[in-house]
Amino acid sequence: MYKFAWFSTGRGKASRDLLKTAYNAIQRGEIKAEIEFVFCSREPGESVESDKFISLVNSYGIPLFCYSYQKFKIDKDFGSQNDGLPEWRLEYDRDVMEMFKGFQPDLCILAGYMLIVGKEMCTRYDMINLHPAAPEGPTGTWREVIWQLIESKATQTGVMIHLVTPKLDKGPVVSYCTFPITATAFDSYWQLLKGQDISEIKNLQGENYPLFKLIRQHGLKREFPLILATMKAFSQGRVKIIDGKSIDSNGIMLSGYNLTAEIDNLISE
Repeated sequence: MYKFAWFSTGRGKASRDLLKTAYNAIQRGEIKAEIEFVFCSREPGESVESDKFISLVNSYGIPLFCYSYQKFKIDKDFGSQNDGLPEWRLEYDRDVMEMFKGFQPDLCILAGYMLIVGKEMCTRYDMINLHPAAPEGPTGTWREVIWQLIESKATQTGVMIHLVTPKLDKGPVVSYCTFPITATAFDSYWQLLKGQDISEIKNLQGENYPLFKLIRQHGLKREFPLILATMKAFSQGRVKIIDGKSIDSNGIMLSGYNLTAEIDNLISE
C-alpha cells in the first residue's frame, strides 16, 4: 500500500477541506493508498482553526503529531543562520523528524504547511508542494503570482506541484496543469485594463479587482483536482521520485507530468 504523510499548519477551512477531499477519495478507492500520519505545526489550544483541523484528523483515526513552532522558537537565537534559515528552524525540523521514527512514508504532501522546510528534512523525505503558477511562471505567493501575470499581460497560467528542495519554490516540477487567461471569459477584463496604472489598481482595488479575482477563481478550481490527480498518479506508479528527480513508469525523467487534460475533464464533470 502506497503511504502518504500529510503536513499542514491547519490555518483555515481550506486546509480541512483539502484533507477531507483526499481522505474521502482514498476511502472511495479512487486513490489506492493510505495517509500514514498527519503532522500539524500547531498544538491543541493554539488557534480555533487549527483545533478544528486537529479534531478532523482525530475523527479519521489517522496518527497525528502536533508540535508548535511558535512555542519552540521562544528564547531561540534569531541571529544565527544556517542554509538561509535561523538555526532554531533547523533544530525544530530535527525534533519533528525524531517524532516520525518508525514511519516510512513514500511521499510527504505539504498542504497548507506554512513553514519553509530545511535542507535536512527535504533531503531525508520526498516532499511535494503546490505552487499557483505554471512551470517557468511567476514565483512568490499566489497574490504576487497573479499581479505578475497581470503586469506582464500573460496569456496562460496554471498550477503545479514541485519537489521541495532547499531553494524555495525552485524544486523540479512533478506535475502541472495549465489554462488560458485570454479566453472569452477574460477578454472584457483585459480590455478594461488598457491604459490603466496597475500600481493604482493595486492600491485602490487590490484583490477585489475583477481580473485578479477571475484568475484566482480559475486557479483555485484546479488546485484540489491537481493534488488528487497527482496522489493518484504516484499511488499507481505512473510517477516516482528517484534521487531527487521525477520519472515515469518506464524510468524516463519527466520535466513535469502534464495533467491538463485530466484536470479539465475533472472540473467539467
